[in-house]
Amino acid sequence: MRRRLLSLAGIGALLATSVIAFGGRASAADTLLSQGKTATASSTESAAFPAANAVDGNPGTRWSSAFSDPQWLQVDLGASAAITSVTLNWEAAYARAFTLRTSANGSTWTTVYSTTTGAGGQQSVNVTGTGRYVRLETTVRATQWGVSLTEFQVYGTGGGTTPTIPPGAVRVAEFLADCPFSHRLPDDPIIFPGLPGASHMHSFFGAAGTNAFSTVDTLLNANSNCNPSVDKSSYWIPTLYQDNVPVEPVTGIFYYLGEGVSDALIAQTQPLPLGLRIVAGNAKATGPNDNTISRWSCLHAGDVGSSHDFVNCPAGTMLESYLDFPHCWNGRDLDSADHKSHMAYPVNNACPASHPVVVPKLRQVMRYPVSGDPSRLRLASGGGYTMHGDFFNAWPVEEMARRVNDCIRPIIKCGTNGRP
Repeated sequence: MRRRLLSLAGIGALLATSVIAFGGRASAADTLLSQGKTATASSTESAAFPAANAVDGNPGTRWSSAFSDPQWLQVDLGASAAITSVTLNWEAAYARAFTLRTSANGSTWTTVYSTTTGAGGQQSVNVTGTGRYVRLETTVRATQWGVSLTEFQVYGTGGGTTPTIPPGAVRVAEFLADCPFSHRLPDDPIIFPGLPGASHMHSFFGAAGTNAFSTVDTLLNANSNCNPSVDKSSYWIPTLYQDNVPVEPVTGIFYYLGEGVSDALIAQTQPLPLGLRIVAGNAKATGPNDNTISRWSCLHAGDVGSSHDFVNCPAGTMLESYLDFPHCWNGRDLDSADHKSHMAYPVNNACPASHPVVVPKLRQVMRYPVSGDPSRLRLASGGGYTMHGDFFNAWPVEEMARRVNDCIRPIIKCGTNGRP
């Protein structure tokens, strides 16, 4: 690993801002809180230099970003901690301007240190702050390359530990919310915010009274019909019609899963950020091949396969709809212009570099009390292949974080209460 020596001017500037270069941590009483914890980053140079390398305790590995500004590296300490110092072990590609921030929830940040005269090498920064998350944000690179750290070490007191796997726990990364049908409206607060009646008919689940004017604040202050009722999120889908009569699901189950990526990445799953909006599926599909993430099948009819369009379910069975949402986030945006670009699906059991943050995968499962001839069925958006789902996250931050920490990361199957 290459090192750079500090200039005398650089040393003076660093000492003036309570930075000790090439020194140990500020107090022998400090505990290293970050090692082995979940780390994420705005980007990676390649799969060989993931964020996890910066908290693995191995100076022979490193995280490296893409060759652009700005960038960030973040560690989840597992629980709130009192932060006393941060040590940055820079590789030769370092940042001249950077900021250290702390956060209780991963979305609202407090700056505890900032500099425009970073000089690389090893820097131990004395700070005073609290938070579960600690983030390094770099704004000016010192080289033509990205920024690179062999170790990102956060010291202090507190933090969390890896949950103990209880005896008999089912090793499936999962928690869920059971949310019955609530109401119908031709509204869509994601696609057509503030425009009542602008969309096709939707069936809503979860937060009561969701309409075109709904925001994260109105959802948090609404009642919810979900089990658990603490989930104030809103979920909606195009209404199903049989013979032009609306038919609602007898159940709406929303599973939050750790799958589609490696176990190592499941262990790095981050909570879905408050206010995140996701749209899955293709409302404008013109045929089954245009919407391959949506599946239709029949409950208790093993000889009937699944399809991307409606299927003919035998009498005594029910029509089922499955839809998986993308669960790789770009780490910045709660929404995007097309309501999809800020999210991506994994490729080869990993998230793409453009969307490096793994979040729980939402799977919506709907069961309708219909069977028989599928030609009698349609969605408000068209054929069965136009099935899509909208999700507006309003889980309280601490509840989402607990379920990710206790269920998803350790790969434990939890119920609606977020416990095994």
